[in-house]
Amino acid sequence: MRVNASQQPPPASPPVAVSHRRAGRRIVLNIVLDGLISGAAAPLARFLADPYGGLLHPLWFVAGGAITLLISGLPFRMPQQYWRFSGVADLIGIGCASVASAILFSLGLLVTGYPMPSPTFPAILALVLLVGLGGVRMATRLGARLRQQAAGERRRVLLIGSDQTADLFMRAIEADGGGRYQPLGLLTGAAGQVGRRIQNVPILGTPEECDAVLARLDAQGQAVHEIVFTDPHMRGTIVSRVLERAHAHGVAVKRAPSLTSLQPAARVELRPMALEDLLNRPQWPLDLDGMARMIGGRVVLVTGAGGTIGSELVRQIASLGPSLILLLDHSEYALWQIDLELSERAPEVPRRALVADVREAARMDAICAMYRPELVFHAAALKHVPIVEANPCEGVLTNAVGTRVMADAAARHGARAMVLISTDKAVNPSSLMGASKRCAEIWCQALDKASRREGRGMRCVTVRFGNVLGSTGSVVPLFQRQLAQGGPLTVTHPEMTRYFMTVPEAVGLVLQASVRGMANDGAGETDLRLREGGIFVLDMGEPVRILDLARQMIRLAGLRLDEDVAIRFTGLRPGEKLFEELFHGREAPVPTDAPGLKIATPRSVDPVIVAAALDAMERAALAGDAPRVLEIVHDLVPEFAHNPTGEPDRAEAARPPACPASLPLARQGGQGIDEPGTGPRHTPGTEKPGTEKDAAS
Repeated sequence: MRVNASQQPPPASPPVAVSHRRAGRRIVLNIVLDGLISGAAAPLARFLADPYGGLLHPLWFVAGGAITLLISGLPFRMPQQYWRFSGVADLIGIGCASVASAILFSLGLLVTGYPMPSPTFPAILALVLLVGLGGVRMATRLGARLRQQAAGERRRVLLIGSDQTADLFMRAIEADGGGRYQPLGLLTGAAGQVGRRIQNVPILGTPEECDAVLARLDAQGQAVHEIVFTDPHMRGTIVSRVLERAHAHGVAVKRAPSLTSLQPAARVELRPMALEDLLNRPQWPLDLDGMARMIGGRVVLVTGAGGTIGSELVRQIASLGPSLILLLDHSEYALWQIDLELSERAPEVPRRALVADVREAARMDAICAMYRPELVFHAAALKHVPIVEANPCEGVLTNAVGTRVMADAAARHGARAMVLISTDKAVNPSSLMGASKRCAEIWCQALDKASRREGRGMRCVTVRFGNVLGSTGSVVPLFQRQLAQGGPLTVTHPEMTRYFMTVPEAVGLVLQASVRGMANDGAGETDLRLREGGIFVLDMGEPVRILDLARQMIRLAGLRLDEDVAIRFTGLRPGEKLFEELFHGREAPVPTDAPGLKIATPRSVDPVIVAAALDAMERAALAGDAPRVLEIVHDLVPEFAHNPTGEPDRAEAARPPACPASLPLARQGGQGIDEPGTGPRHTPGTEKPGTEKDAAS
């Protein structure tokens, strides 16, 4: 069926065109109203200057006053002023325009030969214009605020933050009409400020006194609706404590938006507290110049590019100007997602999306031969503990053998460095996933040690860290999904703890470690330990109890524990431990010269023995011989205390006793590839030949 063009509805006006028309109408209205006010101001000023002189050409005065004000107001952008949001800057502009208009009008009188009503006439005219133009704007703003207050009750808020951020927040809500939020007081870190006022809002105490302040306001009949953190840098313990006390009083906790990025007419919208705000860890400064020198103009390969860590690596690397970035992943969908995102975020960065499996030696060799990556970030791995327990051969083929395949291919084709993303589960592992990642660490340590001692070849930088918030398969998305379904939240054990870090923060420190690991200064404690196979470990702060994390997420959601959402304990899963560690008993943590990074005291390895073990592991895994795979893993990682049933006692048994650095090596124990002192499985006299002594011995 054809539709006559005349019968078709007219196309809808674009939103931008509609917005421009509205702005144009507002400017015209401003000009008309300002003209009327200034036209009335001229005869009024004449009357005030000379009450007995009569009205000398009043119509001429009206026209002259309007014309001179409109001309004088142009340089001060008076027609563009938004009356409802008028502030001090607008009043200054009005004052300047009023003075200019009075002078221009008086000059007009002199030029045309009309006598001045009085010598004070210019000053009186300027004052009348200032009062009239400023007053109507203030009245408009006050009327908008009163209408907003009449539309609904103002939310009583208690502010927490520095005096500067609180002042910015109060100015922002005032510009927003001031009708939605009523600040009752401010809690700031400086105890000496108590009793003073900011914009007539009293400073009531410090954040530590939150409980007492809430109770006092409640007793005064001014119950707080919301607590607002105005300082974006406040996080960690102080936020957790305030959240706990606010929850006890039934008060919501919010965070103010970034006040410096608000548009002039934008509404101030509070946002819920994020889980990242509860992490009690400083933001480490990053060597951005060093990262740019390392990445800029180079071909960079990221394996596992579609994963949580891999995709964030891609984002941050793309911002550092590589000549080509290679995105490699086994999952087509994950690869498509990050490739699409990169095309939108950094279309100027050349990229290639490669579907490949790091376990396929021929494919990895072909990719490295074709593109010759100078830097390889190896994030590809199977990371889900129970799944690797159920698929042991696949786990070691990807995590251990795949790492070796990737490292060997990169080294053959001239890569400057490979960065291995490892995990805290590789320390005293109770799961096959952790043990397989420890095997990967061992191989990369051996390669890096040989490269540094020979002064040539590919560097292997190993970076170990714990959980990242929001990663695929982690506990936080699980809790969020369970909260959306109404609960319960499932926690495996009440005493389980984990280290946590945000994804961007972890990846930033990985790049920081890469810069330091590739440095070739040859001096310093850090470099000496790297030459012996040291591993970078990110400073993760204090471990977090998963039960506490679940409780905090319930509070952040504004719900009540046990009343709205319950927590249910399910028991440890196969391979899980109650705790994770970042350092083995013999890997005494040593600070480095890079903020946020520590280094694990190296445990020396013999690359010949490791290569033979990995060859045997690959043959057994390809044959599906899981018992033989586990046997080889135990030989490579003697501290591996496998916990396939998820029994808490066995998981706890994996924890080595506290072992001071001064304790004799013979009492620390160990066997296998790692030197004496690698774990509780040691039997004296069982050390294998060919191993090298630990650097610390």
